[in-house]
Amino acid sequence: MKFCSKCGKELCDEAVICTGCGCAVEGVTAVQGRAKRNEASGLQLAAKILMIIGAVTTGWCLIPLAWTIPMTVSYCNKIKNNEPVSTGFKICSLLFVSVIAGILMLCNDE
Repeated sequence: MKFCSKCGKELCDEAVICTGCGCAVEGVTAVQGRAKRNEASGLQLAAKILMIIGAVTTGWCLIPLAWTIPMTVSYCNKIKNNEPVSTGFKICSLLFVSVIAGILMLCNDE
């Protein structure tokens, strides 16, 4: 058991407000308030870390699209217009777009 610091009335352990004088029991609300803030802070930190990981993962996947899509469109246009494809383009396609497609392009003499 504990006692109210204002009026001295005996209080139960879970008491937040003194039933004798109506004052807030010292130490209880401050401790409960800190516990709630720490819990929310932990959840916020976890969410923040997961958001950063998600953003980095998504960004890492989207960066290659900046060159794979234009290279694919360029190759399709060259095929359609019967234009020659340079060896450098074929090697870059092998390295950055698709290994198998790059090998097939290098094997093709046309």
